[in-house]
Amino acid sequence: MADSRMPVVFYGHGSPTIARETNSTTKTWREIAKSLPKPKAILAISAHWQTRGVAVTAMERPQTIHDFGQGLGADLFRIQYPAPGDPELAKRVKTLLEPSVPVTLDQRWGLDHGTWSVLMKAFPDADIPVVQLSMDARKEPEWHLELGRKLQPLRDEGVLIIGTGNIVHNLGVMDWNEAAKPYDWATRFNDYVKNCVVKKDGDGLANYLNAGQDAARSVPSNDHYLPLLYAVGAAGDDYKVKFNPDFIIYKSLSMTTITFR
Repeated sequence: MADSRMPVVFYGHGSPTIARETNSTTKTWREIAKSLPKPKAILAISAHWQTRGVAVTAMERPQTIHDFGQGLGADLFRIQYPAPGDPELAKRVKTLLEPSVPVTLDQRWGLDHGTWSVLMKAFPDADIPVVQLSMDARKEPEWHLELGRKLQPLRDEGVLIIGTGNIVHNLGVMDWNEAAKPYDWATRFNDYVKNCVVKKDGDGLANYLNAGQDAARSVPSNDHYLPLLYAVGAAGDDYKVKFNPDFIIYKSLSMTTITFR
């Protein structure tokens, strides 16, 4: 891998409430950011922007989107992450993906909490341009992995590519006791994914349902899993990997963050 090539990071972003917390996870996200060359721009693929077709934010000043319920507290709705956009990067993404994948230059979305709750901890100055790429909800996992591969050239252009979601994300069976031991199936699936990453087994990651009931319970819907495939695709076949933070909270929510260098 070229020394000048930007790494790729997949963040296990957890609950939106992490935006108001300072803990070992947020401190580690900051340390990861400090260990990187300062990006020219950031391209984010968030679990929280699924569309029909593919879109990329192309505005100069993306809004901070508070896409969660009022029950999490009024203070979260006051948080702003005023990073600039990058219309030229949006056009570059469109060029890389077309003509095989038509891309809409979006002027309406912005930065959802899957992106800003991570970036406000990793890059608190909000001085790096940020662009979001949507995920076509109609497509199979293999398609998303291949789209990630098409983004690889951006890494040689100073762009940090991030995916933000969760390997294990089953809110329906969560236990809000932070000390609760993870479900056995959640641990097994988290380990299955990590093993595939280490082995550079993209097929195993795309065909995660081959892990049976562990996968079905860990990924009841794939919105939070798919950003990992973009990160793996963009990482290519020549990487060293680090898992940190690496734990499951609330019994069924993986906070595992993966840095590909």
